[in-house]
Amino acid sequence: MLAIRPAAVAGTFYPGDPAALSAQVAAYLAASAPRQPLARPPKAIIAPHAGYIYSGAVAASIYARLAPLRGVVERVVLAGPAHRVPVKGVALPAAQAFASPLGRVALDEPALDQLRALDFVETSERAHALEHSLEVHLPFLQSLLGSFRLVPLLVGEASREEVARLFEFLWGGAETLIVVSSDLSHYLPYEEARALDRHTARAIVGLEARLNPEEACGAAPINGFLEVARRRGLAAELVDLRNSGDSAGERDRVVGYGAFAFHEPESRTRG
Repeated sequence: MLAIRPAAVAGTFYPGDPAALSAQVAAYLAASAPRQPLARPPKAIIAPHAGYIYSGAVAASIYARLAPLRGVVERVVLAGPAHRVPVKGVALPAAQAFASPLGRVALDEPALDQLRALDFVETSERAHALEHSLEVHLPFLQSLLGSFRLVPLLVGEASREEVARLFEFLWGGAETLIVVSSDLSHYLPYEEARALDRHTARAIVGLEARLNPEEACGAAPINGFLEVARRRGLAAELVDLRNSGDSAGERDRVVGYGAFAFHEPESRTRG
């Protein structure tokens, strides 16, 4: 029998009803559609993972750029931080598929089996069971890409080089999209959060793999990814930078959200 990781935050972080969810995602994407055709879509993105009422518009700002990848991307490497269960290294799920209200997403089992041989990688159904940092991205990916295989990575106490090693192994070609899930500053006053998030955004765009958890809850997966992006000569672009004070109104304790695109050198995309 197929082991399925059920949706844990449907109905809380985003609508649990498929029709309502599809309509909400479509509305976010329509509002963020690029005004001019993009020269080329990104190889990788960083997007936030809060409830859609807070970060959905920021996530859509970068996801809207993936529309040309439907029928091209066959696999998504999705890496995010572990919030609920401590993870030493990187945790893979025990499931063979992830479910969302929009349907099931099959996992890339051959790739996951190879990763399990690494000494800093574990299999933890418990770590994945209630984690939202990966799940909230699925409806956007399903709406844009249609069918694809998923490599879900929950990153805990892993070094930059360990995470970079995973991304290098999974990098692939045009068939593989990399998504790093992270929010930025947490629970600071509005203006203080804006200043810190601008500082963090400059580091990300500069491919400076030195973030700490106070700057981004997904600092570990971001740092590992930025190390590979620097080695491979990717160009980074800040697409959107806001916080919950912009979307939900209250500004005394806000959470920051950023959206970033990463493009490979044109010579690689042509060859």
